[in-house]
Amino acid sequence: MASLIASRPRARPAHTQGTTRCAYTPDGTRLVTVGSNNTIRLYKTGFDGEPTNIDDCQEQNLAVAATNDFFIAGSEDGTVSYYALGDINMFDRFLLRTSLPVRDVAISPDSKWCAVASDELTVKLVGIADNTKLLTLKEHGKPTKHLSFNPKGSMLALSCTDGVVYVYSLTAEHPELIRKIDGVIGRMETESEASCRVAWHPDGRAFAVATPTRDIQVISKDDWEKQRSFSSGHDGDITALAWSPNGALLASAAKDKKLLVWSTKDQTVVARYEYPNVIDIAWHPTKNLASFTTSDGEVFICPDLVTEQFASMLLLPKQPAPFIHDPLAEIGANGRRSEAAPKALPSRPRASELDDFDDLMDDDFGGGDDGDGFVVDDDGAGYALNTPRKRTADEELFGQPPSKRGNLFQPELHLSFQPGSTPWRGNRKYLCLNLIGFVWTVDQDSHNTVTVEFYDHEFHRDFHFTDTFLYDKACLNEKGTLFSCPPKGDAPAVVFYRPHETWTQRSDWRIQLPKGEAVLAMSLSDTFITVTTTGNYVRIYTLFGIPYRVYRPKSAPIVTCASWRDYVLTMGNGPVGPDGMCRLLYSIENIKRDEICQNEDTVALPEGATVKSVFFSDNGDPCIYDSTGTLLTLLHWRQPSRASWIPLLDTKLLARLASGRKHESYFPIAVADNKFHCIILKGGDQYPYFPRPLLSEFDFSIPLTSAPKKRKKPKNASQRALLARLELDIDKALLQMLAIECREGGEERGMRALEVVQLMRDRSGRMVEAAGKIAESYFR
Repeated sequence: MASLIASRPRARPAHTQGTTRCAYTPDGTRLVTVGSNNTIRLYKTGFDGEPTNIDDCQEQNLAVAATNDFFIAGSEDGTVSYYALGDINMFDRFLLRTSLPVRDVAISPDSKWCAVASDELTVKLVGIADNTKLLTLKEHGKPTKHLSFNPKGSMLALSCTDGVVYVYSLTAEHPELIRKIDGVIGRMETESEASCRVAWHPDGRAFAVATPTRDIQVISKDDWEKQRSFSSGHDGDITALAWSPNGALLASAAKDKKLLVWSTKDQTVVARYEYPNVIDIAWHPTKNLASFTTSDGEVFICPDLVTEQFASMLLLPKQPAPFIHDPLAEIGANGRRSEAAPKALPSRPRASELDDFDDLMDDDFGGGDDGDGFVVDDDGAGYALNTPRKRTADEELFGQPPSKRGNLFQPELHLSFQPGSTPWRGNRKYLCLNLIGFVWTVDQDSHNTVTVEFYDHEFHRDFHFTDTFLYDKACLNEKGTLFSCPPKGDAPAVVFYRPHETWTQRSDWRIQLPKGEAVLAMSLSDTFITVTTTGNYVRIYTLFGIPYRVYRPKSAPIVTCASWRDYVLTMGNGPVGPDGMCRLLYSIENIKRDEICQNEDTVALPEGATVKSVFFSDNGDPCIYDSTGTLLTLLHWRQPSRASWIPLLDTKLLARLASGRKHESYFPIAVADNKFHCIILKGGDQYPYFPRPLLSEFDFSIPLTSAPKKRKKPKNASQRALLARLELDIDKALLQMLAIECREGGEERGMRALEVVQLMRDRSGRMVEAAGKIAESYFR
């Protein structure tokens, strides 16, 4: 639904025709505009009179960034100027000079650094308080048109003329290029009015950027994948983007003379205006007010830019960025189901309930300072009631006695997860990865498409289907595929089992969970299906969908589960440890025999570590892979209270990492044939992505000692064999020389013959023996 501004704001001729930029100070008291003339204008918010002018400035200012105390402007002559704000608004000093025109400037959130983009091939980071502090970003190697800090100031995004967004990390002493995002923005010249600026969402988890197709694409910061897009709004190249301060709205302008205001939540247009040549937009930090500038040098200050119908959206708290699958929402769905607070039992009111509010909040339990009518029990006879008591040291620290203090400590829980799966990355997700095959899904907005592929196509055929249930978890084995979907609205969670093709008729089945329950994790064995839910239940089904058992484990909330044949392993949160994190407990039970092998035993994890995956090996031994990169297996687990976790491999000690030049992690898949099967992840990734990478395998190596230093081997096996043959040939030549010396030489050549024998390389004695036989043949 589009709307119009009630009274169209007047155009203010602030500058001569050309590039005109604007920026609000963070407190919203001033609007700073710069343009092609040698005047900078300061508009006071709420004042409709003439602005304050700063005439002592450079001409052709192309960029501006402001704080409450100062603002910085960059000009076409390559100067970056610092201007003071306050009682006297004036030019203070030059901050930096570049050899080519400045295109953009940005001030870090802590106001300590200024980033400067120019037509040079490098970007400069200059200290604002001390401009001798200078950092140079040069790994991108192209001119930069726009740059912007993320809300935390830990990253700087550069939009370069080669159509690539370069993201630098600023957390280390020297900035480091951590990502190149190609295929989103188009190639353009630095003088172009079209924008490719990165507009960070206020929550810092994503940014928006204009695309060559005249859409606005949202990119996630965690995986740099495409998320939601604002499309079909503009018919011309987009020239300006700006999020509202709470992230609930997005304003955009384009060469089609349209200025649009979008709703972040559903990417729809809520306001549509006609303004030509808009090239910059700035929202007021707190009010329903926005300002924008044009290439004609005009400034528009628009109160009530968002009409009354949608103005309440600006009053909302900070809104999340528009993800296809919001990670925060997924974490929330995995948490414990909130329970209604129990109703208080009716009781007789206490005396304190009849007092006023001050009495209720009194830390001295009725012992105020008021001396009116107060009896002091100075002789200790006990006739004075409710006498004031001295505050203890504990109360001085927390401000309240223990009976009035709330629970200040919140334990850290292990979050639930599905083994072998990955989170959403863009619109794709792996539901299951193992040695049988893999299951993945693609979000198509109205539905999902699920694909199941196998490694061995002689036994199973791949299949693909349209998923209207929106399955988010899956298990795969040689007998079938198991899916589950979360509850949505009044629709309950569903578990769906699909056996593989056989010579008999295939019998799919679905079962609905009780209303309010969602699946946390599930597993599939040759005989049973195990489902753990948010109701803290473990539900066991046969392969034909018959409920076999349901029980509630002692350790809760449940974290994950795994199964093999008739055995089921469940993990859950236990008591809180000294590090503030709940201990992870596991139980192993034989479902068919109703026997408990291990009951609420502790998973051996280092302090602060978590379990990344849990599974059974091909021999039926439980295995875990933790966040430290260690693979462990459980021995003697069939004997109660005898089980122990034994490390099989520490991936940090792999020989491939010994040089220190490789930085990689490993996504666990399985343990089979006495090897660890995994996917190698590089570039800081934590989960595999598409196209599906190849599986790798590593031999077990129990970490008994630290990795030995790699010694330089002089020769390998083939080189040693070649050296032995050469030494043999040398000894044969020496034997021939010895024969000549014995045949032609007299006694005077005896020492020469002895020296020839000493040059022989054979250590077995056979060559010396042959030399003795030659000497005897010549009577030597």
